[in-house]
Amino acid sequence: MRALYFICIVSVFTLISSCSYKQHQILFAENKTVTDTSTQKSLPTSGSYLIRPLDVLQIRNLQNLKYIVDEVPTTNSGTGGNAGQGQTFQVEEDGTVALPAIGHIKVAGLTRVQTTKLIEDLYRKQLLKDPIFEVKVINLKVTIFGEVKSPGRFTLEKDNTTLVELIGEAGGLTANANEKNIKIIRGEQNKTVTMIDLGKLSSISDPNAVLQNGDIIYIAQNKRAIRNDNLQNITTLVQPALLLINTALLIFTLSRQ
Repeated sequence: MRALYFICIVSVFTLISSCSYKQHQILFAENKTVTDTSTQKSLPTSGSYLIRPLDVLQIRNLQNLKYIVDEVPTTNSGTGGNAGQGQTFQVEEDGTVALPAIGHIKVAGLTRVQTTKLIEDLYRKQLLKDPIFEVKVINLKVTIFGEVKSPGRFTLEKDNTTLVELIGEAGGLTANANEKNIKIIRGEQNKTVTMIDLGKLSSISDPNAVLQNGDIIYIAQNKRAIRNDNLQNITTLVQPALLLINTALLIFTLSRQ
């Protein structure tokens, strides 16, 4: 009987040690490209975004939210849009955008603010008295996933959107989030990974936390969440083994009677 108990105990430990636990994905772990902002200088940032060919601009005439200009209620160059939200116009490959009544204007290389002023000046000269326009670049996107309440892809609707603001848009961090180790993956070809520690007050003003088009933000689980998941996985795998052993012991006991 003692030998049987010993075999059962060994079997349990063997099952536990051979368990294939749930994999906690440690993503983007290329140490050579990681910059820890708590100990090193900030990475250079590009400041306000410069408009590029194929960008999509949303333009609103704030004096008449229904149309981009009062005298031109419909346009062929825009891609539509709901009243009050303005109309959308794509920047051509030559860097120009075609606007009602004034034609093609060069906007590539300009900031959103510079483009707004240029459009206002041109319409002031040709059509409108004291025009007020709002210009947004609506194709700038960032992706956030991991331990946030609403992961997904978000539009950078304003200049210098910060990591904290984006997390707020995503519903905030979950209880399982590791707020001290948030990764921002940046760059089209030569990727860099920047670590942001939201546990530090200085992270609010960290220039690396100002988001850029195409950024990927990953928020991993904290140690407590990983430990709880491991424990749950072990329990899930051990319970059937214990049930099997108890059944075998019961059958063995009954057979000896």
